Amino acid sequence: MPNTAPTSVTNPYAALAIPNFRRYIVGLLAFTMAIQIQGTVVGWQIYELTHDKLALGLIGLAEAIPFIGMSLYAGHVADKHDRRRIALTALMVLTGCSVALLVLPLFLSHAPQTVTRAIYAVIVTSGFARAFLQPARQALGAEIVPRELYANAITWRSGSWQLASVLGPALGGVLYATGGASLAYSVDVAMTVVGFSFIWLVRHRSVLEAHHTEEIAESLKAGVRFVFKERILLGALTLDLFSVLFGGAVALLPVFAAEILHVGPKGLGLLRAAPSIGAVGMSFALAHRKPMERAGRTLFSVVALFGVCMILFGASTSFPLSVAVLVVSGAADMVSVFIRSTLIQTVTPVHMMGRVSAVNSVFIGSSNEIGMFESGVTAQWLGTVPSVVMGGVATLGVVAFTAWRLPSLRKLRRLDEAKPSGAGNI
Repeated sequence: MPNTAPTSVTNPYAALAIPNFRRYIVGLLAFTMAIQIQGTVVGWQIYELTHDKLALGLIGLAEAIPFIGMSLYAGHVADKHDRRRIALTALMVLTGCSVALLVLPLFLSHAPQTVTRAIYAVIVTSGFARAFLQPARQALGAEIVPRELYANAITWRSGSWQLASVLGPALGGVLYATGGASLAYSVDVAMTVVGFSFIWLVRHRSVLEAHHTEEIAESLKAGVRFVFKERILLGALTLDLFSVLFGGAVALLPVFAAEILHVGPKGLGLLRAAPSIGAVGMSFALAHRKPMERAGRTLFSVVALFGVCMILFGASTSFPLSVAVLVVSGAADMVSVFIRSTLIQTVTPVHMMGRVSAVNSVFIGSSNEIGMFESGVTAQWLGTVPSVVMGGVATLGVVAFTAWRLPSLRKLRRLDEAKPSGAGNI
């Protein structure tokens, strides 16, 4: 059961009054910082070794294949076993991946192609680990707070993730520019260990076995069926999938930093951090505002704003303007994440949270990691700037089509009014 704590939904700090949730947040902050440091350094390192835009896209593909391939099974595992233990095991593997990235160049310093292949192998391994970490940590985060505090907890959880996404890339860029990959990966290892330690301090055991007795195949199908029967939830996930798939420019940031804006690794760190700067500010605003009255319209508006930001970013040759546009895109994306995450936790029964979170992870993994691959391929074919601008235009098309096809999502008012249609009884 969640820890007892004040549960006033008008108190913006209510979820933080729960000790287990505070430990969870610190752990999330630490290992997300580690992942962001690693992502910044890996991107720059691969580009320095290859000078190939497609190689940057392959980073996303190397992580997406194992992540998406294992996500549904990982959701089944998260609903059948203790979620804290699963998260800790995944974090141990991610720590090993960080150590591998630290030591590989020491043994393979005279073989750049071998180093590149080894880095991709580590990314594949981390993709498997993240597949199990994602549904387990999301379900664990839902278990340790009362249901009436879900929206408040999601705000702080998302805000902490975004804060780490501000600090991590900026720190990664500075560390790489100051002491090279060895220093950056050393801090990456240390932050992963800190994240593991605080999740280990969360005193909670999942009690799920009595609710989950299906065979594996039926269990996996149940999570997918639930999402596809909940039209509002499916619409929100689909909107996020295609908007980020077409509109994401993260994979190409090393190219913008090196060849268009000419700002080097420190500038790359700021570019990677910029969306999260906007997201952190927005998460703080969301925590202190009253519940949304027009959640559906707000969702479509912020995703459209995200697409416009990608068009402006692709066309910009000014570093300050590029950073400013990315900050706005992060604020818009934060509102989308908040609405989608709140819908998932409000509509989904607790005993299905792992599997539904896994389906969500497939959508997110498809949009982020495969989006990186798509960006690399289109940049190779069309050029860096046209690929980003066209992706923003495609995002606006996705918004228009989804608004037309799903009027129920467009007309959604308060998030706490969303109710399951009965799919949870599957």
